[in-house]
Amino acid sequence: MSFKRNLYFVTAGIFSVFFCLAACAMKEGQPSPGLTAKTLQGAPFDLHKESGKVVIIHFWATWCSPCRLEMPILESYYQQHKNEGLQVLAISMDDPADDHAVQNVMQTFSYPAAYQREADYKGYGRIWRMPMTFIIDRQGILRRDGSEGDPKIDLPLLEKSVTPLLKADQNPH
Repeated sequence: MSFKRNLYFVTAGIFSVFFCLAACAMKEGQPSPGLTAKTLQGAPFDLHKESGKVVIIHFWATWCSPCRLEMPILESYYQQHKNEGLQVLAISMDDPADDHAVQNVMQTFSYPAAYQREADYKGYGRIWRMPMTFIIDRQGILRRDGSEGDPKIDLPLLEKSVTPLLKADQNPH
């Protein structure tokens, strides 16, 4: 094998190890990684300060038709359950050239959104598909890893996976 080819395989192997360390460290049933962002309205969002709430983090883009189909479902569910301690954060993966489109889309929804460039979500690994949705319970435990399994979010899934978390005792002992 040539030196360049050996270097390629070594580099690819090192990258794979580092990628797995970041992405594989996140496990359902374990504490969720931190996440901070500045919303489109300029408000700070810190996942750790959302303790006591059930949080849905939805990575999306304006060009992603499945994302755009899910967002009204998230809005409806959010409106129905926000007074029970539900928080939703939509993180746009769009390029800065599409900021106007992101703002136009988000005018329809009442839950906060942020641009990816104004969010620190590195603990969630590489956002490799759209949409990717993560669910965190009131104690900060990751209950749905959006990087695994079926990416689809619909009302039956929200009712099955989020509603029980909302009904769970806020101060279990």
